[in-house]
Amino acid sequence: MPPVLPSGGELFGRYRLIERVGKGGMAEVFRAVAEGPRERAPVFVIKRIRPDRTDSPKFVQMFCDEARISALLRHPNIVQIYDFGQIEGAYFMAMEYLRGRDLDSVMRALRTARAALSPSLAALVAREAARGLHHAHTAPLPGGAPGGLVHRDVTPSNIMLLWNGGVKILDFGIAKAASDARARDGVAPKLEGKLAYLSPELVRGGEVDRRSDIFALGVVCWEMVAGSGLFTGRNEYETMRNVLVQPISAPSRGRPGVPAALDAIVARALEREPARRYQTAAEMADDLDRFLAAASSPGETVSQLLRGLFGPEPADGADAPQSSSARSVSTSR
Repeated sequence: MPPVLPSGGELFGRYRLIERVGKGGMAEVFRAVAEGPRERAPVFVIKRIRPDRTDSPKFVQMFCDEARISALLRHPNIVQIYDFGQIEGAYFMAMEYLRGRDLDSVMRALRTARAALSPSLAALVAREAARGLHHAHTAPLPGGAPGGLVHRDVTPSNIMLLWNGGVKILDFGIAKAASDARARDGVAPKLEGKLAYLSPELVRGGEVDRRSDIFALGVVCWEMVAGSGLFTGRNEYETMRNVLVQPISAPSRGRPGVPAALDAIVARALEREPARRYQTAAEMADDLDRFLAAASSPGETVSQLLRGLFGPEPADGADAPQSSSARSVSTSR
């Protein structure tokens, strides 16, 4: 269990930090409540820059950039930021507390059980993630100019499945506007994100736009349907080479019964040439929606999947660290 802070928690501005549930190279993360009548106190996740990082302009800038980007995004499929600022010299952000499991832990549990997501449920998760990504890709900057935001880290660990059936995209910590994610002055941008989910253009250091996120979501969708990894190699070089040249088989090749229509959606998302890929995440979401509408039965729900893998929904505070948005927001940078 995560450590519970002593004496009823630590008072931090108008928040009371109940337990620390994550710590990384840049920030520490807490489950918290707003001060007030306990029976009505809402639960938050507080992400606070580490005290030993507050003197680093680089870390402060990274943290503030993440908060500002995330605060622009208001969509049911994206984790919500409610507050951002500085308390006693410490930068922080307050975000919604999500009850559920990240897709990575779900997929690991399924592999342990020698199972995989049903095609319909994989399509539903991918559709909801695509809707969230489309909002991020098209959200305007302050003043109304299009931001062209690219998440750049669409992976199973950054997709949250909720006990209430919802799906949320997490962690815009390395997101950038497309214009900022391109090579400048002939220097390729630093590779960031998990290598097995990078698009070919990101691996090559080329120009990056929203279609890079669509490729990453295609990898996630392939792995949900096939029940195994797609590009992960024995080392970083092999993984990057796989992203660039490994033949991509249809998910149904290793899992008979996957509908051809879903194979086709995944294949289009995984086109290595961006011009042949879905041009917007909304297009991919619409195709997944049509696939689900044509399905013979609604199939298993997200809530049923979580209960089947992990048992009944835990009470507040009883989740393991990876079971809430507290773990899923980035602490490693």
